[in-house]
Amino acid sequence: MRIGVVEDDDGVAGALLDALASHRIPADRMSRGGDVLTRHPEFDLILLDLGLPDMDGIEVLRNLRQVSAVPVIILTARDDERSVVRGLRNGADDYLVKPARMTELLARIEAIRRRANRARESTSSVRQFGDLAVDLAGRELTVAGKAVPLTTKEFELLATLVDNPGTAVSRQQLMDQVWGDAFVAVSKSLDVHMTALRAKLGRPARIETIRGFGYRWIG
Repeated sequence: MRIGVVEDDDGVAGALLDALASHRIPADRMSRGGDVLTRHPEFDLILLDLGLPDMDGIEVLRNLRQVSAVPVIILTARDDERSVVRGLRNGADDYLVKPARMTELLARIEAIRRRANRARESTSSVRQFGDLAVDLAGRELTVAGKAVPLTTKEFELLATLVDNPGTAVSRQQLMDQVWGDAFVAVSKSLDVHMTALRAKLGRPARIETIRGFGYRWIG
């Protein structure tokens, strides 16, 4: 796994690169948002600061999601709820506030790596529910024959639910499956991604909320 570190602060960038190197994780630093938009194919994961000199990190993320599904962890000093929600809704896979504990960052990176490995090993076929089809191997959702773009997290939530149709899946199970560790995942992240996924699925409602427990795919 090669990581792209998008950070304009030399001290922070140096500390991140040193820490990743100490865990034998190859990483390259970029200081401008425009750099990641041209170099993203080089990386398996992006660590993205929001305060960049050439453009805001949310704008970078929005533009990146038009051309790539590379996993993105936002790593920023912005800790307000609005920034967290905007980051997740615009396609971030995770959101960490500086100064982040390196052990937590590494745990989240490892969770993404495990999910990527599971996706590559998957031989699952298409799940069909009326005019809705979920291609688990191809990681694609189509509704009435039209492709519906999903973020990485949205698709993984959908895949977990459609692979267990009619079965109640707890919030803890979803966070463990999608984020890799329910103790590392942020509950608010699940809520934001679930809201976005439901909006993209449209009507009729296909995901049932089980109050106080989790969700169930009713197709």
